[in-house]
Amino acid sequence: MKPYLWFVCGAVLAALGVANGAFAAHGLDARLLSLYYDHSLVPARLAQYETGVRYQMDHALGLVVVGLAAARKNSPLWMLAGFCFLLGIIVFSGLLYLLVVTNNTQLGRIVPIGGVAFIVGWLALAAGAPSGFAPSPAGAERASPSPSRPSDDA
Repeated sequence: MKPYLWFVCGAVLAALGVANGAFAAHGLDARLLSLYYDHSLVPARLAQYETGVRYQMDHALGLVVVGLAAARKNSPLWMLAGFCFLLGIIVFSGLLYLLVVTNNTQLGRIVPIGGVAFIVGWLALAAGAPSGFAPSPAGAERASPSPSRPSDDA
């Protein structure tokens, strides 16, 4: 994947995280009270939803970091980190959201897979640093763009 796509993906997922957080703060509790017969579950479900939002935001920012780092010098380990962060957001946060709005507790069995993806992503990001930040071999530097000439149309 092109490095800028990780950046864009992270920014979009961060925006969706803000929207999810706003939903949790301004209407989810009333919705859950209407969904659940056992109202004592609502505080725990709200906390689970907020955990999903927090992890989505943290790892969306991780995707932005992957995009910025990979734009400097691409590393296969950074690509792995990006895929793991994306998978983790989908599985961990996405399934927490579904668990809360459906009260399907079976989804809780799958959520830890997303957590493992997050861990692998952070380890891959760290493991990619030595090669990703190593100086380029002589002659392999990125060509800087040539300065643009002023237009005669001005």
